[in-house]
Amino acid sequence: MWQPALRKSSKPIYEQLIDAMEGDVASGALPPGAQLPPQRDLAYRLKVGVGTVTKAYAEARRRGLLTATVGRGSFIAGAPGDIRVAGRDPTIDFSRNISPATAAAARLGDAFLALRRRADFADHLSYAPPTGHTAHRRAGANWLARSAGFTGADWQRLVVCEGGQHALALAFSSLCRPGDTVMTEAATFFGMKALAEQLGFGLVGLAMDEQGLLPDALDRAAAAGSKILYTIPTLQNPTGRMMGAKRRADIAKIARDRHLTIVEDDAYGHFAQGDASPPAIATLAPERTFYIATLSKTLAPGLRCGYLVAPDDDRFERVVRTVRALSYAPASFGALIGTQWIEDGTADDIATSVKAEIVARTKLARQILGKVIEGPYVAAAPHVWLPMSELKAERVAGRALRSGVAVTPPSAPIVKAGEVAGLRLCVGAPPDMAALERGLRVIESALSDAPAESGRDVV
Repeated sequence: MWQPALRKSSKPIYEQLIDAMEGDVASGALPPGAQLPPQRDLAYRLKVGVGTVTKAYAEARRRGLLTATVGRGSFIAGAPGDIRVAGRDPTIDFSRNISPATAAAARLGDAFLALRRRADFADHLSYAPPTGHTAHRRAGANWLARSAGFTGADWQRLVVCEGGQHALALAFSSLCRPGDTVMTEAATFFGMKALAEQLGFGLVGLAMDEQGLLPDALDRAAAAGSKILYTIPTLQNPTGRMMGAKRRADIAKIARDRHLTIVEDDAYGHFAQGDASPPAIATLAPERTFYIATLSKTLAPGLRCGYLVAPDDDRFERVVRTVRALSYAPASFGALIGTQWIEDGTADDIATSVKAEIVARTKLARQILGKVIEGPYVAAAPHVWLPMSELKAERVAGRALRSGVAVTPPSAPIVKAGEVAGLRLCVGAPPDMAALERGLRVIESALSDAPAESGRDVV
């Protein structure tokens, strides 16, 4: 039975109990379906009043942290028999680059109560301005400074989007025409490949090293006529590589010399903060860089709230025209929850919990898979990269899937075949630490069963 470790705090005991519960849920010590001790029993063991435990359980239930059934007891939300979980695909999924939503779920009830007290609450039933509500834009710029170190973000050139993919669609719809060419890393975010196919522009994959995009490769491609670069310099997707400060400066200089436009995808900037993360390219070349970030990766996937910062007023207006043409206005309520959390500090607490969870998951992945993993380059790596030949990657992915574990299809992120190959594992996707470990063991077995290959797997 659960025995919470209460820390010395000025908070009331019932709040300390809730904090302990949330921490143990985030760490996996209390997985979905875990039964909590009877209130009287826990009160006796903690030497507190039964009323204190009852109040803690009631508040945890209100926050969606636990469920209770008369005659059965109290269980961490997601218990076996819960409709959500009963219908869940039994496959352990490493293919979706999402973060655990446990910390956000525990605070969602409080958010709804706070929203009802907002003076602008009813305004969100009407259409938002094409750029999003002013409060959301100001909060977004504030969040970019706090979470990713982008202190130069101007809220007046920030557009609220429905997630990072929507931000990409707006940026490239305003920049490209069918037949245009966009430069990317040799392996890139699959959503970018899908967008290029939909909008009819081509991708040119550029050579990479352990820091990601190579400046010489960019310079050659730009000299040949390409004028737009899409890059993920921080925790590059799929490889997880980190572009150093000098490399970023070199990229910015080439962009100026060659009159390039950069679209910088900083979806994972928060996870690298505290690991000597270099500055965003948008701070080095602000006059030519579109900057993209999202709350979906740092707080909860379902918020579908992202931000696009345009480099100047002219390109900002192009994005606004694109919004009007494609959706007229962004949806408001996901951004409203995000704004409420940013304004009251809850976003910082959730992001800290998510990052701590990803640190634990990254550590477990490294313990089980060892040096098969490249890097990881930061402690909190939402995705890790297993470099190997394309053939071996396909075999390992097939073996894992037959054992109930899905990984990103090896060909999905590849733009230029032969430059880079491997498997991406998204450690945040499995529902809890127990599922993560089971899935990693399957990957470990699939790797050991793969036939030996001559030569090196690593490109």
